[in-house]
Amino acid sequence: MASSFGNFFRRSLRRSGRRGGKEEVSAAENNPSRVPQGKPGERSSILYSAGQFFFEYLVVVSLKKTSDGHYEPKITYQFPKRENLLKGQKEEEERLLQAIPLFCFPDGNNWAPVTQFSSETFSFVLTNVDGSRKIGYCRRLLPSGRGVRLPEVFCIISCLGCFGLFSKILDEVEKRRQISMAVIYPFMQGLRESPFPAPGKTVTIKSFIPESGTELIELTRPVDAHLEHVEFQVLLERLSPQLILHIFASAVLERRLIFLAQGLSVLSQCIHAVAALLYPFTWAHTYIPVVPECLLDTVCCPTPFMVGIQMRHLEQVLDQPMEEALIVDLCEGKILRAVGDEEEILPIKLQNEMLTSLNRHNNNNNVHTSEQVNALVSEAFVQFFVRMVGHYASHIKWSKNGSGTFQERAFCKAITSKTNRKFVKKFVKTNMFSLFIEEAEKSRIPQEAYFQQKISEYHEQKKHRRDS
Repeated sequence: MASSFGNFFRRSLRRSGRRGGKEEVSAAENNPSRVPQGKPGERSSILYSAGQFFFEYLVVVSLKKTSDGHYEPKITYQFPKRENLLKGQKEEEERLLQAIPLFCFPDGNNWAPVTQFSSETFSFVLTNVDGSRKIGYCRRLLPSGRGVRLPEVFCIISCLGCFGLFSKILDEVEKRRQISMAVIYPFMQGLRESPFPAPGKTVTIKSFIPESGTELIELTRPVDAHLEHVEFQVLLERLSPQLILHIFASAVLERRLIFLAQGLSVLSQCIHAVAALLYPFTWAHTYIPVVPECLLDTVCCPTPFMVGIQMRHLEQVLDQPMEEALIVDLCEGKILRAVGDEEEILPIKLQNEMLTSLNRHNNNNNVHTSEQVNALVSEAFVQFFVRMVGHYASHIKWSKNGSGTFQERAFCKAITSKTNRKFVKKFVKTNMFSLFIEEAEKSRIPQEAYFQQKISEYHEQKKHRRDS
């Protein structure tokens, strides 16, 4: 069954998009850096919308013994059970439910019952053929009981991105699991009936627990919505600022990136953090925070990808006939394989400024909360994009019917620094920049309000320096 799942996901890695009303060909058939592979505006419309359901499904995935003595992950509980679906909806649900077990137990089928197991939290991303994404938030734990047991995974499927919030929800699910599966249902039902809060807002869930009474659980979204799916601290604990900049440079040019670690939590959190460094742009190519064992040949893909692989598969990965890729060891904090030009991609002046900012954080590592770390790290990378491409809006020519056309040549020519212009000429050819500009051409109302705020602040500061 794993092979059929694998075939489905290999097909789903080829996503199509439209530009100017013309259907684009597969990334495998054209220059991959120019093919939009996700929905324009994906970050805003899918990951951060308020008012939606918190989640689509809660499933429990358990390990069932097969005839050959191995264990295969199977869904043993699903909430809600959806009925009266149209044919297309039913097929989509079946594909989703088939895929989930594979990503809940990506480490293969060589399991054995145990008496102790440290629970771990991780997440995965499933990309549909239309480019839309669903996130699986997972808590793998050992059920309460005596004697040897097999771990199980509680997995919440949602199209909303907020790792911290869903981690808290999984804490509540795990607490109830230790009492009874029956106690989980009313909590999840209450959650499903509550709207996803706006940034900075709180939703309160009432939940009854036997012998404890009614509990009020408050779930609050961060004020800065673009940082709610990330923990930069995890990345900083494992990699030096210099290496983080090399990884950022590779990601900005949409190269192939492979991350290696022992634990699923570290892999998924570090990859989410790297993707978040690209704000206000969105990684729109193959994105698998934890690659299941049967999909390891993903690293042979000729198009860009960002994937996480467990360290025990290192030799198998290195033996694959892959093209140039950046391979990062998150256990040892080093790069195992590189293209070789990573230090030369970013303009040196801005690179040094970002390095200084990240080092300043490292020197004060213990005095910052998680939210402060996120804000400090994000600010350094947002400022990079403000200074590189913050003038994009003044190079969109608007027609009388309200549609815009980006003037790429004039945009690049407006950059006075030769080193900055050299970088930007490469960056404008990327998929992420194309998708960003496509959205900007649709409306005079700027997208990504936080980024626009930072652009305005930068121009105000420049004006103030000139006048003083």
